[in-house]
Amino acid sequence: MTNPSEKYQYVSSAKLPTKLGKFAIHGFVETESDQEHVALSYGEWQSDEVVPIRIHSECLTGDALFSTRCDCGAQLERALQNIVEQGKGVLLYLRQEGRGIGLLNKIQAYKLQDEGMDTVEANEHLGFDADLRDYTICKLMLDKLNVKHVNLMTNNPKKHKALIEMGINVVERTPIDHGITDDNRHYIRTKTEKLGHQFSEQQLKK
Repeated sequence: MTNPSEKYQYVSSAKLPTKLGKFAIHGFVETESDQEHVALSYGEWQSDEVVPIRIHSECLTGDALFSTRCDCGAQLERALQNIVEQGKGVLLYLRQEGRGIGLLNKIQAYKLQDEGMDTVEANEHLGFDADLRDYTICKLMLDKLNVKHVNLMTNNPKKHKALIEMGINVVERTPIDHGITDDNRHYIRTKTEKLGHQFSEQQLKK
């Protein structure tokens, strides 16, 4: 059995200027699967400071192709803007497309949704759990960046719970109610009702 300390490894860091600000990008890898993940950091902090962070799962369709079927791209941009506005923060970008089922399976799930299933039913019809994501690597990423206390930007209680179980002090949880469109309102309501995501009813009715 692989030693937990060897399962995830830090690789390297570099400067990453963006349209929102000058970040640093840090590379990590899961040694058993060679799956790669990155963290973006902005600003500086001491280990006793509360740092705003977001755990963001890769979404090619939303993040890069501007799809309005989900709220991912809008939440990613809003989180980075929040970090820059606060002068410090970390975005953990995990390569877990489609809540862990992968890009091509996600496209198949989209087709099932086009035919009437919701996002949870589609994943289960394909033989997957509703959410297969694993957040274990976040501990190594945050330790490497000297982050002990966080303000977690998320609507997902599973991420909140995962950090607490890893020993990260979640001082505050800040929801990101961005990216709700006519194309994804039903999808987001399903995440709220079946997966426990925390969107306000007011936001869902807009």
